[in-house]
Amino acid sequence: QVQVVESGGGLVQPGGSLRLSCAASGSIFSIYAMGWYRQAPGAQRELVAELTSGGSRNYADSVKDRFTISRDNAKNTVHLQMNSLKAEDTAVYYCRVRTGPTINYWGQGTQVTVSS
Repeated sequence: QVQVVESGGGLVQPGGSLRLSCAASGSIFSIYAMGWYRQAPGAQRELVAELTSGGSRNYADSVKDRFTISRDNAKNTVHLQMNSLKAEDTAVYYCRVRTGPTINYWGQGTQVTVSS
């Protein structure tokens, strides 16, 4: 079994920054990819950013040039640096850990609220 724990959410003013972290632990042989999704009230969960074991990064168009995903392979940890935050970035952010192309583990989510 794999455990996924997110941290770093909170309340921030528009234009501010937050850094989310996600740590994976447990029975991990290898990690295929780690990434972040978000879900706003009444909306579907959507991809924010993902980083594969090969180093490929995939970002949602809405966060390109504002968010940066990075990973500490030795610690099975992924970070999401979020800058220039907007009200529309408000959502619950979920970390997804993929130990294979179709094997997913999710964290419980962390709330990010952007408001003045």
